[in-house]
Amino acid sequence: MAKKISILIVDDEESVRDSLYNWFIEDGYRVECAENAKLALTMLESDSFDIILADIKMPGMDGLEMLRRIKSLKKDSIVIIMTAFAAVDTAVQALKDGAFDYITKPFDPDDLSHLIRNASKQISLIEENEILKENVVSLQNVEDMIGKSEAIKKVFREIESVAQSNASVIITGESGTGKELVARAIHSNSPRKFFPLVSVHCGSLTESLLESELFGHEKGAFTGAVYNRKGRFEMADSGTIFLDEIATISPKMQVELLRVLETKSFVRVGGNKEISSDFRVICATNRDLKTMVEKGLFREDLFYRLNVVNINVPPLRERIEDIPLLAEYFIKKYCTSMNRPLISIDTSALKRLEEFPFPGNIRELENMIERAIVVGKGKKISLRDLPIGKETVNTSIESLGELEKNHIVQILEKYNWNISVAAKALKVDRVTLYNKIKKYNLKSAQ
Repeated sequence: MAKKISILIVDDEESVRDSLYNWFIEDGYRVECAENAKLALTMLESDSFDIILADIKMPGMDGLEMLRRIKSLKKDSIVIIMTAFAAVDTAVQALKDGAFDYITKPFDPDDLSHLIRNASKQISLIEENEILKENVVSLQNVEDMIGKSEAIKKVFREIESVAQSNASVIITGESGTGKELVARAIHSNSPRKFFPLVSVHCGSLTESLLESELFGHEKGAFTGAVYNRKGRFEMADSGTIFLDEIATISPKMQVELLRVLETKSFVRVGGNKEISSDFRVICATNRDLKTMVEKGLFREDLFYRLNVVNINVPPLRERIEDIPLLAEYFIKKYCTSMNRPLISIDTSALKRLEEFPFPGNIRELENMIERAIVVGKGKKISLRDLPIGKETVNTSIESLGELEKNHIVQILEKYNWNISVAAKALKVDRVTLYNKIKKYNLKSAQ
């Protein structure tokens, strides 16, 4: 057992207590005994038990009264009533008062073991439900979205405005600005928050893999399809599907996606059964979809279907006043994860961060802070701990594309053009990095 279930046996007969104690100890449970209800209630004040097994007929306080008192203190308590009097009215009253179940004496060991196993499953469900509730509350806070600048406050207002509707949303912005966090914030503050948020990174999948990922497949649909598999649209039923890097999907997938958005139904790859799903769609892209539509690279009807609401996430250089808050957040995050004492950042290092153009945006800032904590030795992050110097900030370069290009070249050369390692360092997938190499016509000097 992952968790050792604890049982309290309450019975005035010593032979019953001893028999049950030995059975349950042998089965691996933690067991305590009480000879009457009063003693049991006293024990419950200082200790907690997962399951309480109580006789219904005891001198003084009987099992029914004890059950009512336990339930008034903790309604989720699992109480099983034991009785030698198999009177239907007594059993029904116990169930009405909140008993999990009842069992009659003399006991059948198999029946009792089965009942305890069922009670243990109920305990697991209660604990999972509590964890689920805690997760929902923490999501609503969206603690990873940090900032006080007017630029980010505008995004917060837009999230609040759109969250309660079912409108499709396109989140635009440069790489590393936190578009997925915006999607999570919309979902977790919407009526769909108790259902899944399913993410698909379209740019990292080939056309055939993306089709299988979105729509699912039937067993035998293609080589390697050894079982039926649900697609992401099916998984997102009653919830939200987040399609990242939507601009990378092929013309064929654009047609299929448009149909799914219009009908809210689809067929698994290799199947013939129409499957319906009620989902909300949120997309993200770092490309200009309007320009792509004008060039015939993206379907106009799909664009308007997706672009009911547009939220643009500003680059970090347009929210400089948020850099100290973000730096502090990442310092706490990585000091905690590395089990290091909490440190701070000195004034000169912070000033340099505020001067840096951050072509990689928040993702790049996070990477810098993580590295500084790893390599730094002092109680403060200093200028020498940061992978940037005065020479890095080239004021003669005004184009953002030029900055991005130079940064990618620097990382590729650092890792000897190992695409996998470089993509991991840049915190992008391999397909995105290949696209950037092609875009800037980059070639290894080797």
